[in-house]
Amino acid sequence: MLDAIVNPVPGKCPPEMGHRCVMIANQPDMDTLHHLVKAKKNPGRRVLMSCLTWGHDHFGAGIVGPFIGAPYAAMLLETLAVWGVREVVFWGWCGAVMPHVHTGDIIIPDAAFVDDGTSGNYLTAPSFVAGPSDRLQSCLKSACQNHHLLFHEGAIWSTDAIYRETREKVLHYQARNTLAVEMEAAALFAVGAFRHMDVGCVLVVSDELSSLKWAPGFRNRRFVEQRRQVCEMLSDLWRPSSA
Repeated sequence: MLDAIVNPVPGKCPPEMGHRCVMIANQPDMDTLHHLVKAKKNPGRRVLMSCLTWGHDHFGAGIVGPFIGAPYAAMLLETLAVWGVREVVFWGWCGAVMPHVHTGDIIIPDAAFVDDGTSGNYLTAPSFVAGPSDRLQSCLKSACQNHHLLFHEGAIWSTDAIYRETREKVLHYQARNTLAVEMEAAALFAVGAFRHMDVGCVLVVSDELSSLKWAPGFRNRRFVEQRRQVCEMLSDLWRPSSA
């Protein structure tokens, strides 16, 4: 792959945050995880349009977010990489594509079909699929099992255009047994592989498209509770003793 003209730089005062970080797409989940790990009340620092915190007494990893979309997620991950981060877990929401996947379900993807404009710039060979770190996904599955959390495992679909999730596309990805759709995972997997980082992912279903009609579930009690359960699982994943 050809060298880029513009590359990420560490800047004058890069944070000494260690080699692990959780990238959280949504602010409410950031707030929950900060509360669970008893994060210090300092404001952290701005990273692009997101906030990064680190050095938590009860958590051996940084926390950064919120963010949306593949290009911005890739920029954040590039910044973390140049600061020495080598392991990242992405925690986000998704829309169910298969009929047996429902609001509040947890998904640990093993692949992401590329339907965004960022991933292809990082994949070293033409590909329609990007994959996570098998090691981190195994850690996440074990952590879910330890917390008695059921989860789906399989492929997801990453798109840039949530308002172009057409009937034809949903049927196409259903035919490929795609569990859900979201916006960032494929790009994060692709950047991670390109930068020799381990990138894992856990998602909770926020809405459903499998019937070819949109069924939002953002206020669903199970969705809210499962998000808290995922935050509790993540809070135990990288305790300082395991960092």
